[in-house]
Amino acid sequence: MAKILIIEDDVQLASLVLRWLTKEGHVVEHVASGGEGLQRLRFDPYDLIVLDWNLPEVEGIDILKQFRRSGGTTPILMLTGKKAIEEKLEGLSEGADDYLTKPFDGRELTARITALLRRPAVLLDTCLKVGDIELDTKAHSVKRAGKPLTLLPKEFALLEFLMRRPGEFFQAQRLLEHVWPSESDSTTEALTSCIKRLRQKLDNPDAESVIRNVRGAGYGLFVDMETNC
Repeated sequence: MAKILIIEDDVQLASLVLRWLTKEGHVVEHVASGGEGLQRLRFDPYDLIVLDWNLPEVEGIDILKQFRRSGGTTPILMLTGKKAIEEKLEGLSEGADDYLTKPFDGRELTARITALLRRPAVLLDTCLKVGDIELDTKAHSVKRAGKPLTLLPKEFALLEFLMRRPGEFFQAQRLLEHVWPSESDSTTEALTSCIKRLRQKLDNPDAESVIRNVRGAGYGLFVDMETNC
């Protein structure tokens, strides 16, 4: 199972692609504008990106350039109506991993995506350290000041998300989309309860919580320093 982002302004086409990929067992998200696509890529890790060339706000080729120049390594499949060889070469030279011209058969799309997902991945750091909080994604372990903590799966996922982006605030909806994708219990009450439990396990007595909440800005993790362990 892979987490896939579709950036495509043709809602009908995007819905078809989303259904095809969901049937293959993938977790799929869709946005219809280049601006929103850039926001998702800034905050969330994906296993593969399906990117249209012609998009409102920001062109697909510009998203590709910005993403690669910022160090993004996720495989990208360009989906476009552009057929000229020069345009295909431009997309590939800027870092696209594959190129599929519209219209296309759903079987070809899924075959190309399967091939891209088989390529060796550049992994995210599996061991994180923010201040005295340590998280190991492989061992599924968390420590604070060397003391092991026992976290539930949602608590672990939320803490990992915040530890990869320390010092930033995120609205409740953004956190719900990341930690509770397509789940019936994706509610602000579920998020609030999860954060309450995390604070109880992480925070030191008589000290300000490491998970701060600012009205209008959202939630964020604030500890003294960030390193990789």
